[in-house]
Amino acid sequence: MTVTVRFAPSPTGFLHIGNARPALMNWLFALREGGRFVLRYDDTDRERSTAEFAQAIGEDLAWLGIHPHESFRQSDRIAQYDAAAERLRAAGLLYPCYETAEELERRRGRARALGRPPVYDRAALKLSDEDRAALEAEGRKPHWRFLLPNHDGDPFVTRRAECSWSDLCRGEQTIDLASLSDPVLIRADGTYLYTLPSIVDDIASGITHVIRGEDHVANTAVQLAIFKALEATPPVFAHHNLLTTVSGEGLSKRKGALSLRSLREAGFEPMAVASLAVLSGTSHSIEPAETMAALADMVSLADVSRSAAKFNPDDLRPLNARLVHRLPFDAVADRLQALGVAGGAAFWEAVRENCETVGDAARWWRAVSDPQPMAVEPEDADYLARAAELLPPDPWDDTTWGTWTGALKAETGRKGKSLFLPLRKALTGEAHGPDMKALLPLIGRRNSAARLS
Repeated sequence: MTVTVRFAPSPTGFLHIGNARPALMNWLFALREGGRFVLRYDDTDRERSTAEFAQAIGEDLAWLGIHPHESFRQSDRIAQYDAAAERLRAAGLLYPCYETAEELERRRGRARALGRPPVYDRAALKLSDEDRAALEAEGRKPHWRFLLPNHDGDPFVTRRAECSWSDLCRGEQTIDLASLSDPVLIRADGTYLYTLPSIVDDIASGITHVIRGEDHVANTAVQLAIFKALEATPPVFAHHNLLTTVSGEGLSKRKGALSLRSLREAGFEPMAVASLAVLSGTSHSIEPAETMAALADMVSLADVSRSAAKFNPDDLRPLNARLVHRLPFDAVADRLQALGVAGGAAFWEAVRENCETVGDAARWWRAVSDPQPMAVEPEDADYLARAAELLPPDPWDDTTWGTWTGALKAETGRKGKSLFLPLRKALTGEAHGPDMKALLPLIGRRNSAARLS
């Protein structure tokens, strides 16, 4: 059996950092197990789903380093969902209901007032053919509920019906089906809610493991019952903790959570984002993994904490910097060229320790090639003039800075900050930055003489 997992986003907006966690958890599990990753677009919400968002999701996943083995859209599979729904109807497990949302809310309110759980009372099962015809004559259209197996033949006399599974993140889980309402699978307008299409697709795709956020735990018992009704073997489930803000708020598109697109545009490395999204809320220390394979080796589903995983965007910069400092020139050459940064490997190796993002290299290239002049302190004017006179002859290498400043120290008596800082300011337009012994040969003798004058 080939391990097969899936990630099922709705193409109703850009992926945000909260979406990245389940996507990555599934991808890393597939990597560890030598399995397959299926990308399923849950696009049955016809009003909000767009092709543009679907394309953006694929692009964002590719940027993270996730490359699906298969992808498809639920909107192309309505016939399969219709067939499954008809099968459930024929078995007497899918029944029509005519209550409005307002009527259902009033019933739930009465149940709460009487101290009873607000579980649907299955009143629709008592409707005769004539009752249903009369309601439809009023213009009502039915929504369809799945009849949970929490009774012994009489659906109005429920019994405790424990549904249990071994969760790869949370351990043994049990939910009493008698505590749940029969779930609505089909809306009154004929469109499907998430549940039935998801199960039909999991069966068709051979999904062996469903790895998702803990907000789906309560849904699992219902889904297991539907798998059984369709005579299918259910997958193994794993419910990981969710990413939240530092203050504990949930992340969502509606609340403006950080999109992967915005993080990419800000210059963050995908492995920095992936490392923080995955390792937050686990027993593992947060450190940057250089590859997906390395990240897969770092953490497993058993390492996931039961408490929330708090995502702090401020943690991204130092994490990103650690990755950038280790990047070889070949890995960044194209990006540097796109930024208009020249200087080759020598320049990158000189400045990368001073870059939090690869884009920061542009600042240091300006310092080398076209710095913004800084005002010269009056007491430094003569010193800089003398420094220009003592510039060593070509060719320059990484020993030139030491030779030059040594000669200046001997002649002027300056040392420390008063020796080095005026030179750095004059040559680069910056008060701090990369090691000058590496930058000086890149600036060159002619430019140095001009900037010191």
